[in-house]
Amino acid sequence: MDYKIISFDDHLDLSYLPADFWTRRMSGGLARRAPHVETHRGDSVWVCDGKVWGTWRGRMSETESAAPVPPTPTVTALEAGGEVDLRQRRPAIPALRLEDMDRDGVWAHVIYGPIFSIVADDPVLRDACHRVYNDSLGDLCAQAPDRLFGVPMLPPSPEAAITELTRLAKSGAWRQANLQIAEVEPRLHDGAWEPFWSLLEETGMILSFHVAVTGLPKTDPAFGKPQSAFALAKLFPNQFLDPFIDLFAWGILERHPKMRVVLAEAGLGWLPWLVQELDHRFELLYRAKRYWDERGGIDVKVRPSVLFKQQIYASFQDDPVAMSLLEFMGEDNVLWASDYPHPDSTWPHSRAKIEAQMGHLSPSVQKKLLHDNAVKLYGLALSNAPA
Repeated sequence: MDYKIISFDDHLDLSYLPADFWTRRMSGGLARRAPHVETHRGDSVWVCDGKVWGTWRGRMSETESAAPVPPTPTVTALEAGGEVDLRQRRPAIPALRLEDMDRDGVWAHVIYGPIFSIVADDPVLRDACHRVYNDSLGDLCAQAPDRLFGVPMLPPSPEAAITELTRLAKSGAWRQANLQIAEVEPRLHDGAWEPFWSLLEETGMILSFHVAVTGLPKTDPAFGKPQSAFALAKLFPNQFLDPFIDLFAWGILERHPKMRVVLAEAGLGWLPWLVQELDHRFELLYRAKRYWDERGGIDVKVRPSVLFKQQIYASFQDDPVAMSLLEFMGEDNVLWASDYPHPDSTWPHSRAKIEAQMGHLSPSVQKKLLHDNAVKLYGLALSNAPA
């Protein structure tokens, strides 16, 4: 390859963050309530305002030795790749992360945050946590600005999302912002979101919807059983169905033609059928035009498949099925990702995975999926020299 591979969906997870990630920036009366690391029953965990957010992998002291990681239902890419000492927190240490990227043959990472929503009942604390997370992510990416591209997180309510998006856009440091779409309230049809869509157009910021992963409720018959491994197969598309359809049904994309939306880690296989079905419903709607004309008319004018190809982008990982869908998806709207360091990741074998699923494609199409589409979408200025 005579170009640099860009992975469009990678992560900076909660378990690998520095212990002072939030406390070093949180000020005033919120400082004592900021997310911090505590030891509970021998485990290091993140705690915020009395709520446990999740595990922390680091060492509580410099002298603390590495401890073997106990078996869990999922195995991270780091463990699968032989990095048994997760307390190094490699994804959050730029030098170590870059080593892992070089090992994988990948030049740049587009870095999303933890695949959970910031949990705080107090919206003031919640929004402060988002600001601190985004600023700290910016500090990390600034250490390798031509290789690490962060995606800041937005609060899940319209007013708070508008405030943070405005702040991020004014800084000039960001190209994209992410909504954990499974958590937003109210739903996207609500008029309270309209200024947010307009702000995306005005600022040129790209909006992404990234999947959020939550545990099965104890009431689920698969809870605590091997069957739970299959739950994500329904969890991923289920999170996207309502907001994705809302973008078309309520005319959001049509009213805001400059708005660009990335579906990250959502999978591609379900999208063609759904867009095809939306086109079918669009046709049936206009077949009954006489009926709706007597009731105020139809306020959507453009076929969903047209809007889809103009404004929607999606990422994929190890997905041979996606390669058979390029004619429908549009080869300019699909972006490859390694998903480092998650269990689904192709790391550290991304080059082999790429060859296995893309080897039959023309070199020019491969280059689009691995480099050109991300460069064009983000307006990057990368040389074509290989990594």
